[in-house]
Amino acid sequence: MPQHIKKAALASRHEEADAKVRRTVEAIIGDVAARGDTAVRELSERFDKWSPASFRLSVDEIAALVAEVAPRTIEDIKFAQAQIRHFAEIQRASMRDVEVETLPGVVLGHRHIPVGRVGCYVPGGRYPMVASAHMSIVTARVAGVGHITACTPPNRGGPHPETIAAMQLGGADEIYVLGGVQAVAAMALGTATFQSVDMLVGPGNAYVAEAKRQLYGRVGIDLFAGPTEILVLADETADPEMCATDLLGQAEHGPTSPAILLTTSQRLAQATIAEVDRQLTLLRTADIAGVAWRDYGEVILCTDEDEMVAEADRIAAEHVEVLTGDPRRCLERLKNYGALFLGPETNVSYGDKVIGTNHTLPTKGAARYTGGLWVGKFLKTCTYQEVKTPEASAMIGEYCSRLCEIERFWGHKEQADLRVRRYGR
Repeated sequence: MPQHIKKAALASRHEEADAKVRRTVEAIIGDVAARGDTAVRELSERFDKWSPASFRLSVDEIAALVAEVAPRTIEDIKFAQAQIRHFAEIQRASMRDVEVETLPGVVLGHRHIPVGRVGCYVPGGRYPMVASAHMSIVTARVAGVGHITACTPPNRGGPHPETIAAMQLGGADEIYVLGGVQAVAAMALGTATFQSVDMLVGPGNAYVAEAKRQLYGRVGIDLFAGPTEILVLADETADPEMCATDLLGQAEHGPTSPAILLTTSQRLAQATIAEVDRQLTLLRTADIAGVAWRDYGEVILCTDEDEMVAEADRIAAEHVEVLTGDPRRCLERLKNYGALFLGPETNVSYGDKVIGTNHTLPTKGAARYTGGLWVGKFLKTCTYQEVKTPEASAMIGEYCSRLCEIERFWGHKEQADLRVRRYGR
C-alpha cells in the first residue's frame, strides 16, 4: 500500500472557484457572439488595458518586433523549431493513406486530410512563452493546415518580441496581439475582423482552458488541459538534488501545478523534501514554485517497482520522469502518461522547450485515454468506399438487406434491394 510521506494540502478541486470560472467564460463567449469586434475590444481594454488601432500586427510591425530580438535568441528559436519540425515530419511520414480491395470488387480506403483553419493561442502575460508557439504553429504547418491564425496577449503595453519572432518563424499566417477568453472566442466564433477557425489549440490559464471546453463542438480542440504536472519515479539510485530540481522546475509554472515524487526509497523521500526546502531559498521563482509545492506537492513511498508503476498509472500524470537504475523498464511497463522522460540525462525541461516532442499534453488524468498534441491531431482520417463491379454490389446488397430487416430500417433495406434487383442475376 503506497504511503504518503507528504500530502498535497489542497488535493481536492474547489467547485466554487470552478463554477465562477465557468460563469465568467460563458458570459464572455456570449458577449463576443452577440457583439463581435465591439465586445472583443471592450474586453481587451477591461482585462489587459489594451486597445490598439488594430489587434492584428502588420508585416512591418512584425519585422520591427523581430528586429528587437537578440541574434543569438533568433538562432536558438530556429534550432528548437528545427527539432520540433523534424520530429513532426517523421510522425507525418508514419501516417499513410491506405486503399485495399477487401473483397473482389470492393475497395476501402482512408485519407489523412489536414484541417482547413486553425487558431493557435500562445500564452504570455507573465513570460514570453516562445515554446508554445513552436508546439502549435510549427506542428500545424507540418500537418499541412491551410491557414494558421495566432493570438498572444499583450504584456505591459505590447507583445513579447521573442514570442512574435517564434510565431513568425513558425509560419503563422496572421498574428494578433490579443489575449484571454476574448481571443479564443473571436477565433472560434468569428467577427468582422476574425474569420472563424475549425480548430483551437494551445495552452492557457483556467479561463482559456474553460473557453476551449465550452467552444468544443463548434470547433475542434487539441485537448482539455489544466495546470501542468510532473511525476518523478525514483529508486535508491536517484540523486535527491536532481529530484528536487526537476520537481520545482515544473512547479514554477503556477501555484496549482502538482509535483509528485514516487519512490521505493525512504532515504530518498526524506532527502528530496529537505533538498526542495533548501532550493526554495535560492530559486528566483520560489514565490510560485513554493506555493505549488506546499499545496499540491506529494511524496509517496512504494514498497517496490510494481507498486510504483501501478501508482503512476493510477495518477496518469502529464510529465513522467524516470530516475531509476533501469529506466527503460518503465517504458515497457507504464501505460498512462502524457510524455515519458527516461534517465538522469533527460528532463522535462528538454521536452518543454527544445528536444523535438510536443509539450502540449494531457493533464488531470486524461492520459488514461489520450496522448498530447502531435501532427496527427491536425489531420482528419476520412474513409471512403467504392464497389467496382455489379456482382460485388449485389453480393454485399444481399447481406445488407437482411441486416437492415433485423433493425427494421426499411429505407436502408431498399437501398440495398435496389442494387440487388439491378445488379443481381
